[in-house]
Amino acid sequence: MNLNKKYITLIGISIISSNIYASEATQALKTNGQIIHTQKAKSVDNISDMLLDGQVYGRLRLNSFYADYEIDSPSHSDHATMGLGGSLVYKSANLSGLSFGVGLYYTYAEWWDDNDDISNLKKGKDVLSRFDYDNTGDSYMAVVGQAYVDYNVIEDTHIIVGRQLVESFYTKSNDTKMIPNAFDGVVVTSDNIDNTHIKLAYLYEQKLRDHTQSHSVLMYADSNTSSSSHPNWNSNDDSAMHKGLTYTALKAHGKPTDSPLLTGDIKYKYNNIKLDGSFYIVPELLSQIMIETNYKVNFDSFNLSYGMRYIKQFDQGAGAVGGASYTGDSTGYTNPSSLDAQMIALRVVAKVDNYKINLAYSNVLDEADLITPWRGFPTAGYTRSMARYNWRANTQSYRLELVRNANSKGIYKDIFTQTSILYTDADENKGGKDEIYYYQGFVQNIPSIPNMQWRLRLGYRQFTDNSSGDLDARVEVNYMF
Repeated sequence: MNLNKKYITLIGISIISSNIYASEATQALKTNGQIIHTQKAKSVDNISDMLLDGQVYGRLRLNSFYADYEIDSPSHSDHATMGLGGSLVYKSANLSGLSFGVGLYYTYAEWWDDNDDISNLKKGKDVLSRFDYDNTGDSYMAVVGQAYVDYNVIEDTHIIVGRQLVESFYTKSNDTKMIPNAFDGVVVTSDNIDNTHIKLAYLYEQKLRDHTQSHSVLMYADSNTSSSSHPNWNSNDDSAMHKGLTYTALKAHGKPTDSPLLTGDIKYKYNNIKLDGSFYIVPELLSQIMIETNYKVNFDSFNLSYGMRYIKQFDQGAGAVGGASYTGDSTGYTNPSSLDAQMIALRVVAKVDNYKINLAYSNVLDEADLITPWRGFPTAGYTRSMARYNWRANTQSYRLELVRNANSKGIYKDIFTQTSILYTDADENKGGKDEIYYYQGFVQNIPSIPNMQWRLRLGYRQFTDNSSGDLDARVEVNYMF
């Protein structure tokens, strides 16, 4: 981006900001990055009102990242990045059950790096597209992040077609950088059965947070995909992506490179019992099922919830292509060419007033790594902490978490705090290292400007052999209008 474009961006944001300072927010932002819209779409009886009575949701955003490694390496070094941008999302009114939405997102990035190598941007890489910068020099992204049609077939049942944010167990918008993770496909949701929520999705492409183009849901690009520099940065290059499922390897084994993702959730809640089930299928490659139960016991001044999650992964040909490890190196694995895998997780959650204490354990059995590169995390709610991928084979994790002032409305008048300590017992034979991860997070809506929210997140990893450690610091400011 040249300087003129940069100044135009800043001037535009300033003008918008001055016009909306006194506006009343119609949306809120939860601590996980998920946006809540506080107004329902109006029902109208003509196309003109469908357009005119729609809602516009705006957001100005600044997000910065700092990574400090005690020992640099060829693959990472100390760096700081910053993204400045925002979004405009339009949602039409409802006409005979039909509505639509469009979301435009923008980010401009600044960064420094000791080695002046953009490939070393890790924790804060998503403020720009590394592929675009490497091939065109663009340090900004301007994308259509949502473009869908929503048809309310019958009461509480919707069919949504197009580019959309899909919040399910295996897929998340995970909007913690500058642009959310989005999918192109069809989603069906239903709340017609008492106490039950059902979501089914057919997703034929994905657009990760640091991409300007859609790509295959489970294919890692290589030199045979494109003559561009770093073609893998323009495919599914998520941190948890299986790096062995390359275009060339898939072709060599007669596997499709553009398989869709089929996924579904069913949630049932009755009194103090919650039952959840989820699945995904990537045809001819992989599938998974998840079953979870939570049971709450109420006492006079507090309650306890007991949770258990089980995941089973079924290899349907991907193991022979890329191996048992998502790193692409299956050294030390029981069956190096199989992706059959299992995980079990347990937790006890205590809630007292505005405090929540979560003690949890997870165990990925000594078979293969879990493959879920769509920003839905298998250990979420149990032993997932910021940026920690603890679902490699033969890994046990233990986490203690304390949360204060949580709420479901996304407006944090009192400071939300989240403190946790995570111990991960990894398998050294597979290249892992035992580690302790300390995390502290804060979120608050500024009392004098409720539409403005600040966030501070700090994570420190220390390997137990004292070989090294690293600091991950993130500061974000959002203005919603």
